[in-house]
Amino acid sequence: MGLVWVGELSLRTRWLSVVLRLYGLAKGTLLLFHLLTFTHSCQASERCVNTVGSFVCERTVTCPAGFQLRNQVCEDIDECMVRSHNCGQRFACENTEGSFLCNPKQRCLTGFTQDSHGNCIDMNECSSLSDPCSAGFHCINTVGSYTCQRKVIMCSQGYHSSPDGTRCIDVDECQTGNHGCGEGQICHNLPGSYRCDCQTGYLYDALRQVCSDVNECWSYPGRLCAQTCENSPGSYQCSCTAGFSLAFDGKNCEDLNECDSSPCGQECANIYGSYQCYCRQGFYLKEDGHTCEDIDECSQNIGNLCVFQCVNIPGSYQCACPPNGYTMSTTGHTCRDIDECTTGVHNCSTEQTCFNVQGGYRCLSFSCPPYYRKVSDTRCERSGCPANSVDCQTSPLRITYYQLSFQMNIVIPTQIFRIGPSPAYRGDNIAISITHGNEENYFSTRKLNSFTGAVYLQRQVRQPRDFLIDVEMKLLRQGAFTTFLARIYVFITSNTL
Repeated sequence: MGLVWVGELSLRTRWLSVVLRLYGLAKGTLLLFHLLTFTHSCQASERCVNTVGSFVCERTVTCPAGFQLRNQVCEDIDECMVRSHNCGQRFACENTEGSFLCNPKQRCLTGFTQDSHGNCIDMNECSSLSDPCSAGFHCINTVGSYTCQRKVIMCSQGYHSSPDGTRCIDVDECQTGNHGCGEGQICHNLPGSYRCDCQTGYLYDALRQVCSDVNECWSYPGRLCAQTCENSPGSYQCSCTAGFSLAFDGKNCEDLNECDSSPCGQECANIYGSYQCYCRQGFYLKEDGHTCEDIDECSQNIGNLCVFQCVNIPGSYQCACPPNGYTMSTTGHTCRDIDECTTGVHNCSTEQTCFNVQGGYRCLSFSCPPYYRKVSDTRCERSGCPANSVDCQTSPLRITYYQLSFQMNIVIPTQIFRIGPSPAYRGDNIAISITHGNEENYFSTRKLNSFTGAVYLQRQVRQPRDFLIDVEMKLLRQGAFTTFLARIYVFITSNTL
């Protein structure tokens, strides 16, 4: 044994030398230690399994009866397959988890059962089944089955045997319909018999031996119904006239609120026994007494409803203004001009001046001609005429722009502009004339005194129109003439407002 061990040791030593070269000295020393000592740390319930350079401890698995260990897992043993069962020839083996069953190969017919030897014997259903027959029947066993035989009991007239056949019970002739009660009579069951009575609302007629209807409306006049009483077989009914409904007690009449069914086109007022339709403000009730028709306030010319335009709406009206240049006033009847220049809703350029007119605005340009300089937004003064230019020296000393706005319905003639020197001195004398823009002779001038002149609108303007007229004033002062020019924009707007 020692030589074999030494031989084995010498072989392991050579193998170890190869391992040491592969894994290094430290790992080789540990492997050599385990190899030489043949020691391990597995418990008694574990087994030691050698691995390359080491070992592992595997837990020992114990399987219960009917199972076998495979790959450390307990698997069921199929006793039927491996034929380790003890079933006889008349039984078939059926595998179960951890065991098996022996099932008889022969199947018995209905009504038979199998004994311990596999034989089919008759089953007594009368003793094995719970209540095989219904009440009133006896159970009689037969081969493979059983029969139920009714129990016989004798009962007197008006009675019949109970379902279980043990006693006699009363026959309810009223429920089965085996009675002789006539129309209008009520059947009352009695022990072994029955009785016929008249229904409520009927009286027994002994002569004809029938039940006759009682007319409650004639028997109790004025006490049964508040309005109308109608007799019916065995009873009576109360009804009400139009405009009323029968109360919950079935006798009195309550006022019917016809307004709940919305019979009117707009408003409904319930009155006792009827109703009344009426219309809201701005509508009138038609001849049918139910429908409301809108009142067209605009077409009836009820005073001056609107300054510009009246628009009828259901039940009322609204005033409207022109689509551009106006807004509705707080009164809702008149239109107020929008000052586009103040509000900034215009398209005038920065070089132009915005001037508001009725229902719109104008973009005006105030420029000075040659040899004039601009001294304000609307005034130009002559400056620096050439010495040899007679036209320049006789041209107006000052040019001033003005803007005037009037409606077409202005009274004709009317003074629209005054002109004169400022300041005026004693001895001044002026002469005024329109030098440009009055080709159709709408305007005229008049001298009011020696230092004041006026411009008049002397013809009616029939449609909106813009004018630009040049009014020249010649001032005679201290023997010398000085010319001044007023360029006047006159805007005639619509008078519809």
